[in-house]
Amino acid sequence: MTLPVADTWFTASRIAEGVTLILEPHVHVLEQANMFLVEGAERDMILDTGMGIAPLAPFLDTLRPDPAKDIICVSSHTHIDHIGGVHEFATRLVHPLEAEEMAAPSGLNSLFRRDMPDRLLQTFLDAGYPPIGELLIDALPHAGYDPESYVLRGAPATGLLDEGDVVDLGDRRFHVLHLPGHSPGGIGLWEPASGTLFGGDAIYDGPLIYEGPGMSIPAYRQTFAKLRQLDVRIVHGGHDPSFGPERMAEIIEEYEERWDG
Repeated sequence: MTLPVADTWFTASRIAEGVTLILEPHVHVLEQANMFLVEGAERDMILDTGMGIAPLAPFLDTLRPDPAKDIICVSSHTHIDHIGGVHEFATRLVHPLEAEEMAAPSGLNSLFRRDMPDRLLQTFLDAGYPPIGELLIDALPHAGYDPESYVLRGAPATGLLDEGDVVDLGDRRFHVLHLPGHSPGGIGLWEPASGTLFGGDAIYDGPLIYEGPGMSIPAYRQTFAKLRQLDVRIVHGGHDPSFGPERMAEIIEEYEERWDG
């Protein structure tokens, strides 16, 4: 299978003051996670780091007004599409329940469909995702790249984040919410001052995945109950476009009705 070489591996778009959405457009939509660069007065934050197919940190430095400023890497959870670039950052934060997985990833570690369990592939199809071809990518990051060489490296956490902790960027303070259901140690970041929620894969405007290793519908129900208590103005999810409080309520209602049925 011959793939073209991508003109650029990452795209970036400013979606709010001090917030840039970064995507890997040549990754299959299933594993095309949202990455968010949040600029702060004292330090910046990158929330999630994609697949790790191409170096992320150098690309971020082209976006940051001050590339010399410290940057915090926060992982909303440790699935392959969210921790690919963690090893590139000196400060790496994750929930305690997923620290071991981030240090030594044990899940999917391949760009090939052949290496994905049939049950997992069926779960994605049942959820509404399009079929996956031979590869999870439709282009190469650079000439000569061999998809067989892909490795999800992971890296040990340098700090842990749990419910009630705060990620302080100087002028922006994000409260950590433990949001299990999609994964045991899934977290969200909540900024009360702006009504901004970074929801990770706990909630996004696309097919939610709630059946599989480490997943729990009862835990997901508790997560939804927690989200209902927030005075949300905007949600930046782990996938798909951002949305407002009305859509958040619709998503929660849709899945609770499905589980009740």
